Amino acid sequence: MTRIAVVGAGAIGGFLAAALAKSGFPVAVVARGAHLEAIRGRGVHVRSGDLGNFSARVEATDDLRRLGSFDVLLLTFKAHQWPGLQTQLASVPGSPTIVTLQNGLPFWYVRDPPLSSVDPGGTIGRTFGDHRVIGGVVHVSGHVPEPGLIAQSGGLRYVLGAPGGGTNADVDELAALFRRAGLAPEVDEDVRATIWLKLVNNAGLNPVSVMRRMSIKPLLAHPQARAHVHALMTEALTVGQAMGVVAGVDVDARIEYAARLADVKTSMLQDYEHARALELDPIVGAVIELAERYDVSVPHLREAYAELAHAAARAEN
Repeated sequence: MTRIAVVGAGAIGGFLAAALAKSGFPVAVVARGAHLEAIRGRGVHVRSGDLGNFSARVEATDDLRRLGSFDVLLLTFKAHQWPGLQTQLASVPGSPTIVTLQNGLPFWYVRDPPLSSVDPGGTIGRTFGDHRVIGGVVHVSGHVPEPGLIAQSGGLRYVLGAPGGGTNADVDELAALFRRAGLAPEVDEDVRATIWLKLVNNAGLNPVSVMRRMSIKPLLAHPQARAHVHALMTEALTVGQAMGVVAGVDVDARIEYAARLADVKTSMLQDYEHARALELDPIVGAVIELAERYDVSVPHLREAYAELAHAAARAEN
């Protein structure tokens, strides 16, 4: 039986852990604080518009090294939290497959030279080669109303693919595990393009949601805010086109699709409201860094980065 660890048991990771455990897989989670204690004491409770309400028991710890070996590590922590977790992940016995299910650009996306915004010095990339990695894109929403409780919405779609393109046995096996848990995985033979297109959305919606302090529906109903989102998304798309990872995309159509979804707070706005560090470098900083490499002008992204860095510093103080 495949043993799975979910590293980062927040809204996305907690839901995945509970769904997989409910279907019979041995699952452990890495969490912290009151959330960790609630999971240890009562398990993970889920309120889901897609799978209904259910609970599941999982192993829980704040240090993965205490729990032995795993076959698969689902990485659902925020990408800027790598420095605090890298030692744990690198010390897990054996060579488990790691699955990056995070907003922003994953460390493996650009390896030579590595991006300082997501993998300073290339230390993560040297530890985890592409042969151990599955790339993922999450099209699910959720939040943690109280410790131990996950409120999930927005569907069950998880896109999975090999970093170098195509598919392989590990990707196919993980998709089968997700299907057994009642989820809706898709095997993507060009996951790099899909990751960049998700980044385009995040680069527009997340920063403006924080600057405006608005959830997505009212944000996109506001003409000036919507125009700002459009400008940021267009710049991020242009960088991806310069890199050759995506072709032409209708930005207006992507915005219109987001406007039709259930109203949610972006992950960055949720972090801002709780005075937590923002996913600024993986979502915005990485695009700016690549814009410099490919000589693409991104003035709106630069301005947003500076404003968010200032806002985050105020929030943390």
